[in-house]
Amino acid sequence: MRKLFLLLFAMTLSFCKNENSTIVEKKLTISSLFTDHMVLQQQDEVTIWGESDPNQLVSITPNWQYEANSKIIIDDKIDVNIKSKGSSFSCKPNSNGKWSIKIPTPKAGGPYSIIISTGVDDHKKEWLTINDVMIGEVWLASGQSNMDMPLSGWMPNDSINDSADAIANAKNLNIRFFKVPFGLTTAPQDSIAGEWVTAAPETAKDFSATAYFFARKLQKELNVPVGIIQSAVGGTPAEAWTSKNSLRELGDFNGIIDQISEIESKSSSWFKDRSTQPIPQTHEAWKSISFGDKNLSLFDYDDSDWSNSISIPGRFDLINNGEFDGAVWLRKTFFIEDKYILTHNNTLIIGGVDDMDATYINGKYVGGLVGTGQHHTLREFIVPKSILKLGKNTIAIRAIDTGGPGEVLGPILLKSEFKTSPISLDGQWKKKLIADIFNGQFVSYDENTDMVERPNLNILNSNSPTVLYNAMIAPLVPYTIKGAIWYQGESNVSRDEQYQKLFPMMIKDWRKQWNSEFPFYYVQIAPFTYGGNQQNESQKLRNAQRLALETPKTGMVVTLDIGKEFNIHPPEKQRIGTRLAGLALTNDYGKAIVASGPLFKAVKVDGNTLIVEFTNIGTGLMADKKGLTNFEIAGADKNYKPANAKIIENKVVVTNTKVTNPVYVRYAWSDTSTATLFNNEGLPASTFTSEK
Repeated sequence: MRKLFLLLFAMTLSFCKNENSTIVEKKLTISSLFTDHMVLQQQDEVTIWGESDPNQLVSITPNWQYEANSKIIIDDKIDVNIKSKGSSFSCKPNSNGKWSIKIPTPKAGGPYSIIISTGVDDHKKEWLTINDVMIGEVWLASGQSNMDMPLSGWMPNDSINDSADAIANAKNLNIRFFKVPFGLTTAPQDSIAGEWVTAAPETAKDFSATAYFFARKLQKELNVPVGIIQSAVGGTPAEAWTSKNSLRELGDFNGIIDQISEIESKSSSWFKDRSTQPIPQTHEAWKSISFGDKNLSLFDYDDSDWSNSISIPGRFDLINNGEFDGAVWLRKTFFIEDKYILTHNNTLIIGGVDDMDATYINGKYVGGLVGTGQHHTLREFIVPKSILKLGKNTIAIRAIDTGGPGEVLGPILLKSEFKTSPISLDGQWKKKLIADIFNGQFVSYDENTDMVERPNLNILNSNSPTVLYNAMIAPLVPYTIKGAIWYQGESNVSRDEQYQKLFPMMIKDWRKQWNSEFPFYYVQIAPFTYGGNQQNESQKLRNAQRLALETPKTGMVVTLDIGKEFNIHPPEKQRIGTRLAGLALTNDYGKAIVASGPLFKAVKVDGNTLIVEFTNIGTGLMADKKGLTNFEIAGADKNYKPANAKIIENKVVVTNTKVTNPVYVRYAWSDTSTATLFNNEGLPASTFTSEK
């Protein structure tokens, strides 16, 4: 074993050697992606990385057993036969103390442990141990709110079908999630916070519902551990998830990318020496977060110099005609003239706070909801009678917005059982910004900070190009993944022509970063009244998503049969996740199943009819029980008319007596079109147009 260790040490030095002898004292650390309960991709070459003293050898020793005479190739440079467990893989950090080591993984199984140490043989200076490591299948789950939406839903408006049953039965040691914390940065980061969590009723409720059902199906069918890295943010466009270099090639975003670079330069002096803290990753951390600002909640706090007044209910995240992410205090004075209100406890009602709040009346905390996913939850807080005063009272809300719109929803009422009409707290409130989110952390201001010199950060939000890639994708590279699942597109509706180029570019961008042509499966956006009944733009985006299937090793889940006309968050996440899993099972794991609905292939003209051919027909085409509708045809003038459609020999024949020389056909071509064409396996056909 000692000979094997020395051989591996000598050979691995070739790709991680230290070329600078400068001594930099650093403690041994590893990326937070490598924690207890993690899942590593089976039968692959995985990279583990971190930092340490550059003058100390770093070794990784997993305790799994390699099969006899298994050949191990590391970085295309090492060819060694491993015959026993306890094999070590080593390298020397670079001059900055950064190191990365590739290790081979066995077949799925576990739990295992991994020891990471510095020093040689028995003279180890430091060591870390990662326990309960499983070897299995690892997938990245990303996108916007429909991927971020937790298994518990966002009640009361956004529910998940079968949520309660799924949560109650979620205990599964072979399903594990790593949730990437929200962050946006102006430059790519190489580290994040977070931890791996094992599925259980108390944890799975916070997992992405789509990704959980995907993982559950894979785990059941493959009987191996499944790990999901969840990196998703609601209301975000694809360009926010794409690297700067790739967007430069597209050219559409160069202007705003230049502005972001300028902001990065100007902000260095503004944020220098200010108090910072990481964005919390747990419920308890959110509850205890402080900006040294509690005095702003007090009854007698002097807010006379707060010149910023806003209307509440409404958005609080707007400044200088743009938006920010961070924390604000909102204050309002109200009066109680009826002394009987003070004889019993009262109830404060707030329609919701996006994302979270801590609410005080006369300096006393009365309630608040923290953590993501609470933005539309009705607040009902008991206000003890001892808190209220006859005459003048103050209410103060510390509201935190971590991304997307930040707003307080109505109604805002103080209800008393002694008054038929509650006291309305709607109207003008005073506002003060006390913390910005910048480059993945909170930056605090004291109450006397002069905001005149604050750099214009208005364009820097979760919609900005590259910022989510920088903070939430780049730090994951090169963690070995099997593939990616993606649910996004709603925020790019009305930009279908751009998305047709942007989305495939993003896929290629990620594959380039990982240096891997991994499979990429995505969800086509569902029917919904995007922007109002007359907009009719989303079908073009759905068609752009269909065309992205020309990108190799991709697959698409169609949701025309499970959309909600007036809810952008379909509750059928179980069917969506299961369909995503079907794509992986058939394409990557050799399962003989039909995983896709019919996809447009070609159209032929036959007199005054058009004959439409499809791929992925499974065992045959079938119509919805209500009939085959939502087909339209047009002549060369592209003046579309509803078509009579019928299935003949697994093709769809469409006609309209008013279109005597048909040329084009399209299907499900409106915001709220629903599925009427399926294959016999029950999977719906995609929106399409035969126009080029």
